[in-house]
Parts: sequence; structure tokens; C-alpha cells
Amino acid sequence: MRARIYRPARNAMQSGMAKTQNWVLEFSPAQARRIDPLMGWTSSGDMDAQVKLRFDTRDAAEAYARAHAIEYNVIEPKSRRPNLRPGGYGDNFATNRRQVWTH
Repeated sequence: MRARIYRPARNAMQSGMAKTQNWVLEFSPAQARRIDPLMGWTSSGDMDAQVKLRFDTRDAAEAYARAHAIEYNVIEPKSRRPNLRPGGYGDNFATNRRQVWTH
């Protein structure tokens, strides 16, 4: 079994950083997916590919992999500059705005 350990990136549809602080251990697929000829669904007999384990730290994820004799690769996260605005989203609707705001 082979796994990868990584910190997930933020959701592209949101500006928040929720669920990006934990580390994830995810197993690589052991066999290729196949298409069912009758229904056209994609399936696989590999049950480990459905498992995602979350850990608070990278060291905890690596310790789990070593304890269970799992080969793993660590993917380092890319640093990102935080996008913090002083007023945030609510500032768009403030009643004490100094300038006119229109669409």
C-alpha cells in the first residue's frame, strides 16, 4: 500500500481557509477503475482508495504511517499570502461609508 500525506488547498469556490489546517493521509489506488458495461458507472474493487485520515500535525500522520507499515510520500504545502481586508465582506453594506458604492 502506498499513501500520500498532504495539507489540502482551500476550496476554489470560497475565500475562507476552513479545512486547510489539518494533514490528510490518503491511499493511492491499487487498481485501475473500470466502467460497468451495462450502466456505464465507474467502479473499483479497491476499498482503501475511499479512506482519508485526518491528523492535526504532519508528524502524527507520518507516525501513523510508520506504525502501520505504510509507504508514504509527503507533499509540502505551498505558502499563501492571507487575503485580509480591514472591514471584510460586511463593509460593503456599511451605513457609514464615505464614498458612494454602486454596482
